[in-house]
Amino acid sequence: MDYETLTVGTELLLGFTVDTNAAVMGRLLAEAGLAVRRHVSVRDEAGAIRHALRAALEHTGSVIVSGGLGPTEDDRTAACAAEVFGRRLVRSADHVARLEAWYQRRGVPMPVANLKQADAPEGATLLDNPLGTAPGLWIEDGPRLAVLLPGVPKELRGLMEQQVVPRLVERRGRAAQGHGGTVVRSRTVRTTGIGESALADLVGDARQLLGERVTLAYLPTLAGTDLRCTTWDLPADEADAALGKAVEALRARAGAHVYGEGDEDLAAVLLRRLEAEGVKLALAESCTGGLLGARVTAVPGSSRVFAGGVVAYDDEVKLGQLGVSADALAHDGAVSEAVARQMADGVARGFGAEAAIGVTGIAGPDGGTAEKPVGTVWIAIRWRDRTRAFTFVFPGDRDDVRQRAAQWALDRLRRIASGLT
Repeated sequence: MDYETLTVGTELLLGFTVDTNAAVMGRLLAEAGLAVRRHVSVRDEAGAIRHALRAALEHTGSVIVSGGLGPTEDDRTAACAAEVFGRRLVRSADHVARLEAWYQRRGVPMPVANLKQADAPEGATLLDNPLGTAPGLWIEDGPRLAVLLPGVPKELRGLMEQQVVPRLVERRGRAAQGHGGTVVRSRTVRTTGIGESALADLVGDARQLLGERVTLAYLPTLAGTDLRCTTWDLPADEADAALGKAVEALRARAGAHVYGEGDEDLAAVLLRRLEAEGVKLALAESCTGGLLGARVTAVPGSSRVFAGGVVAYDDEVKLGQLGVSADALAHDGAVSEAVARQMADGVARGFGAEAAIGVTGIAGPDGGTAEKPVGTVWIAIRWRDRTRAFTFVFPGDRDDVRQRAAQWALDRLRRIASGLT
């Protein structure tokens, strides 16, 4: 049983809002073994919405829609769905009462405009949305199905997880008439410190390595390249077994470049390693401007490992707070191996930490020279009683350079602390 997903919102097409709802719908449907064959985004325009709904119903017979269920004039999804299914809009007295109670609990009067959210195509099932005022709408007409959901990401996810996916699974079971079900499942291996093409060389022939039943996708980002393995239309136990073997094979090929699976964050992986070693961490940042500290402190429980840090953007701070020598700054410059080493050593001393990172560089867009072009970054890693320094010229704009430098620094400390380099 195949599905299409449709997101409604002019802001999506203009690029002002990232379409995370499409990803959430696709992932949750795939986890339940429900295949999405196509995704479309359209403007808040009645003609575009009607056309997309009709096309989806013709292609697969089932469509899940996000957006356009609000109280304002540009929220047109419910009315368009009513036209496509040849039904009239009717107002739900039960939902009107729910709306009134919602606003009463908040101590404010209900705007008249919100009554529009109680209008649904005749015969539609209203799906209760405890996180917002717009209900989900389930419209079924023989083999055709349209599920309309609010565009607020938290509300959409809640309705998908709690109501929509269970109903779809039950519907599939009825259609299968008792036959054994299959699933679409994925697992992701996370790598960093290696480019996509170099990683592909390590992996080699994916079909030969992983088998015919597993597909492999390379998903490169600034942080690294994720390897997503997917099985299609297999029984759950066979899918899990195939994915387990695939992940083991990829880990073996990618080696030290692998730092985790799924949604694991590199900073969290590093902190677990340091905590296991009983080591405190300190950070000295110049060009990253506190980005490393933000990555580390975003991890719950980081206080057990992270002692503190210094953002030494000005050379006077490097001199006074970190003990960087005036000779090193004068002779080698702020962006140099000597200064990066002294930053790491100084912050380790200051916070009594056995693990420390010092990073200094030229993030751009100005400040580069022939000898030190924009993107040049020196990173020093102190581990117990030894400090090592590394340099790279990172590509990209200012934000890219800073993000890459932070990721690389965390990964290099992870490798050194794990005995991988």
